[in-house]
Amino acid sequence: MKNDIGELFKKIVSAHHCIALTGAGVSTLSGIRDFRGKNGLYNDMDAEKIFDIDYFDTDPSFYYKAAGSFIYNIHEKEASLVHTTLATLESKGFLKALITQNIDLLHQKGGSRRVIEIHGSPGIHYCRHCGDSSESVMDFDTVAALVKAGEVPRCPHCSSVLKPGITFFGEALPVKALRDAESEARQADLMLVLGTSLTVYPAASIPEITLRAGGHIVIVNDMETPLDRKASLRFTDLGEVFAGLAELLRVL
Repeated sequence: MKNDIGELFKKIVSAHHCIALTGAGVSTLSGIRDFRGKNGLYNDMDAEKIFDIDYFDTDPSFYYKAAGSFIYNIHEKEASLVHTTLATLESKGFLKALITQNIDLLHQKGGSRRVIEIHGSPGIHYCRHCGDSSESVMDFDTVAALVKAGEVPRCPHCSSVLKPGITFFGEALPVKALRDAESEARQADLMLVLGTSLTVYPAASIPEITLRAGGHIVIVNDMETPLDRKASLRFTDLGEVFAGLAELLRVL
C-alpha cells in the first residue's frame, strides 16, 4: 500500500492538469454519514423523499426537520484530513479544480478555493417566487440558526418558504457548474475519484469524459464502482491514502 501511495503521489505531482471528483465518502471522516454506504442515510432515512422537489413543494417543513441533523449542523463539523490535503494540493499548484457532489461546504472549510458544486449548495437559500434578488436570499448561517430553533426560513419580502440552493431530485443540475465540471474533465490528464460509488448521473459520467479524452483516473472508495477496471490505481481506504499523501507533501 505504501508503495502504491508513493506511485499515486508521483502521478499527482507530475500531472499537467490534475483534478478531483468527490462524493459523500470524503466527509465520513468528519462524522457525516454518506448516502449509500453500509452505514448510509438510505438505510434508515427516506433520503429520496427529503430531497424530492415535489415533496418539498407539498411539505417544505419535512425537509428542514429531516435535514437539520446532517446539513444545518455543519458548523459543528471539522474538515477532515482528506479536505485539508486536497486544499494543500491546490495551494501548491498540483490540483487545478475540485468537483464535488457534496452539499456540506467542508471543502471550502478545509481551504479549497476552486470548488465546483455540481449538486448545488446550501450556502444560499432563495425565494422561488421572488427570485434570487438580494432581498429574497438568505445565507447559510442565518438559515441554520432558524432551523436549529425549529423554524422554517421564509422570504423576508413575500413570506414564502425559502429553498436551499441544493439540487433536489426532479430539478436540473446547475448549468454553469456542470459545464465547468465537464470542461475540467476534458482538460484533465489525471482525475482523482474519491468517496463516490459513481451511481448517480450525470455526475457519475464525469470520469468517463476524462477517460475518453485520454486521461487517467485513480479511484479511492470503500465500495465497488463501475469504473474500477479502468482505473490506473485503485484504493479502498481514504484515510490511509490521504495520511500517506499528507506525509509526502510535508517533506516535498
